[in-house]
Amino acid sequence: MKVHEYQAKALLAQFGIPVPRGKVAYTPAEARGIAAELGCKVVIKAQVYAGGRGKAGGIKLANTPEEAEKAARDLIGTRLVTHQTGPEGVPVSKVLVEEASDVERELYLSILIDSTTKLPLMMASEAGGVEIEQVAETTPEKIFKAYIYPGIGFEPFQGRKLAYGMNLSVNQVREAPKLMEGLYELLMTKDCSLAEINPLAVTVDGRLLALDAKVNFDDNALFRRKDIQELRDVEQEDPLEVQAREWGISNYVRMDGNIGCMVNGAGLAMAVNDLIQYCGGSAANFLDIGTLNTTDRVVNSFKMFKADSRVKAVLINIFGGMARVDVIAKGIVEAYQQMDIDFPVVVRLAGTNVDEGNRILAESGIDLIEAKDFYDGAYKAVEAAKGATK
Repeated sequence: MKVHEYQAKALLAQFGIPVPRGKVAYTPAEARGIAAELGCKVVIKAQVYAGGRGKAGGIKLANTPEEAEKAARDLIGTRLVTHQTGPEGVPVSKVLVEEASDVERELYLSILIDSTTKLPLMMASEAGGVEIEQVAETTPEKIFKAYIYPGIGFEPFQGRKLAYGMNLSVNQVREAPKLMEGLYELLMTKDCSLAEINPLAVTVDGRLLALDAKVNFDDNALFRRKDIQELRDVEQEDPLEVQAREWGISNYVRMDGNIGCMVNGAGLAMAVNDLIQYCGGSAANFLDIGTLNTTDRVVNSFKMFKADSRVKAVLINIFGGMARVDVIAKGIVEAYQQMDIDFPVVVRLAGTNVDEGNRILAESGIDLIEAKDFYDGAYKAVEAAKGATK
């Protein structure tokens, strides 16, 4: 789960990390009032779940409250298109109005859960203000890392090492570990998957200041984070992904293709998407129904396919372990009974109770395309989608 920049900065401030003064505005008049209250040059920043706002015109400077009002009017109610949004863009319904800072240097600082070591990993670099992936590709020697053992916690010597790696001054080296410890505490206390400050500014008067912030949360922990759930802005999310969550399908990501996929297991789902691409097609979604022994999620997956007008064919690839294949088959039959399925459906079933599952489908009278194996399923789905688009 993502949150807006202004929400992320409020969380940083709770853990002692300095951020610029500012407030969120929902109307141009509110932006003017906040700028007047701050009494200085301000920055007007579109609040969207996407990076690259500056290059897309989503960040504007204003010298006066009147300019702040105009900048907000130019942004609120529009759709911002960045390299992360796709051509349709995302809606701008609010802006952050905050004091402009005199910046001497831009640094990078983040903490995330490293999937290899299963430990919190803090990364720092003196090359801030750009995407960390770009730094890793062009100047990897400028990225410094510290792995943190939760039983011990973040240690000051780790902060000093990272601070020296960012070429901070002596005074800043003293200040930085406390800021980094706050970032670590935020990650652990709020079940974050990522907390990033980019850029972490060094101001002309020598202060460290979080100019921009991104905080993501582990969806699996949201059940115990009601306060974080309330920060969600569904307007910024894909409507189909929002609908999927409401129907109990948490592992759904909309993609650009026309072949709907229903798979159990994230690894198998990724492999299915890759094989569809290899066979000359493209997936319309990532959909992992997980381990289930009820039919509801299967039926709701078909509802997702029906809701996506781009879907021309569907591939169901199930390898049942704890999930029973006969339950999947019953779900397919129920879906056909409840709705008009007007696209070809390719089915490959294997695993627990597969014979019973095949019997259920055979006796249902449903016109399905049977696949004998993984590759056969992907190939037939691609061909079916081509036929549906002719």
